[in-house]
Amino acid sequence: MSNENVHILPKEKNMLVPGVVFASPKLFEKIEKDATLEQVKNVAQLPGIVEKSIAMPDAHQGYGFSVGGVAAFDLEKGIISPGGIGFDINCGVRLLRTNLEKKEFLKKREQILSEMYKQIPSGVGRGSEFKLGDKELGEVLEKGVRWAVENGYANSNDENHIEDKGCIHGANPRNVSQRAKARGKNQLGSIGAGNHFLEVQFVEEIFDEKIADTFSLSKNQVVVLIHTGSRGLGHQVASDYIRAMEKEFGWENLPDRQLACAPINSKLGKEYLSAMAAAANFAFVNRQLITHKVRQSFEKYFSKVKIEVVYDIAHNIAKFEEFSVNGRKQTLCVHRKGATRSFGKGRKEIPQDYREVGCPVFIPGSMGTSSYVLVGTNDARDVSFASTAHGAGRVLSRTSAKKNLSLAEVKSKLKERDILIKAGSEKGILEEAPEAYKDVDEVVRVSDELGLGKKVAKLRPMGVVKG
Repeated sequence: MSNENVHILPKEKNMLVPGVVFASPKLFEKIEKDATLEQVKNVAQLPGIVEKSIAMPDAHQGYGFSVGGVAAFDLEKGIISPGGIGFDINCGVRLLRTNLEKKEFLKKREQILSEMYKQIPSGVGRGSEFKLGDKELGEVLEKGVRWAVENGYANSNDENHIEDKGCIHGANPRNVSQRAKARGKNQLGSIGAGNHFLEVQFVEEIFDEKIADTFSLSKNQVVVLIHTGSRGLGHQVASDYIRAMEKEFGWENLPDRQLACAPINSKLGKEYLSAMAAAANFAFVNRQLITHKVRQSFEKYFSKVKIEVVYDIAHNIAKFEEFSVNGRKQTLCVHRKGATRSFGKGRKEIPQDYREVGCPVFIPGSMGTSSYVLVGTNDARDVSFASTAHGAGRVLSRTSAKKNLSLAEVKSKLKERDILIKAGSEKGILEEAPEAYKDVDEVVRVSDELGLGKKVAKLRPMGVVKG
């Protein structure tokens, strides 16, 4: 492993374990500019943390944990912290492959983007046509994508190519507040705002032919990347349980109030985990219903189009996973906040048809830049609790982006790159401009060099739908 890309934060004061930041000198220079390193050290002080507190190459300051933060906790002594998962529970990425080639799509690009923009709501607070009653919403929270299969919005191939088959077991809708349910019930099938998007891309470059073939990806093939999560429902679940944990367990003994937490095996800890699972199931269904609308939009202009799920993976979640610690196998609670699971070949959690190569990993770019398909590795299992980056990672806050970037210039650059954008607000275009993010090529290079995830394919955007 290259020392240049590995930065150790030695144990100091109340740190129980060291911190580790995986970043090139170029990326580390940007990471140092906010509170990320302090947050890595703070997480290293949490009870039951195992081995190290980690930050990924795309890390930046977040709530409690840095975005790009990873930590694993012992089940007996450890904690569960909403700040280590994020407000947008199971914010994640889904890649769809089509049987279309780039030149075919470009003939109908304007029409298809307009159709998707019309059919798939985007932006703050925008609801969708999928308005569910309390009983149906409860089924979504408990069953996840199985509900979508039963109601004709998904097929078994979709279900088999989603992390956990689109359903985290142990979800209990009764532990999700009425306010959270009210915020989410009209938001299924919608993108939301911020860095969430729907992108039509093509496969520009293949780095590993064998693995690309396993994922059924080929050069110039049209693919669609969906990035969104649990919307208002997940946000409310996080808010509810942060308050409940502060009230029951306090925060005076924590390095940061934003790290409010509960013991994993406490009543409140278990209730949060069941509510988190319910919100995660909601997010899986949200991406599934968007997939349903993407299919309808394409079918309107290409009658013989075939659109399949390559994979769907979360990057704001806590998972119970088995690792070897000091030569002994044990199950840990792994918090990934803006970080992607990166399992190497052979893990039972991977879909059967990918098990011989590893778990698909997606690292999206920032609207005008490339995105990447990677594959998980056994090296990642050993050095990062099977985790890698989840995107480019911000360098400018949304406020700074609006203040310092020119809308005309951002639009001009997208036009130069032949990228068509449909966005609900000019503010959103500025906030999510490529210049507001780190260099995704560099983030992926570091991930690949360190073995956190190996490059498979590079995707280039042709059209973007944003809130």
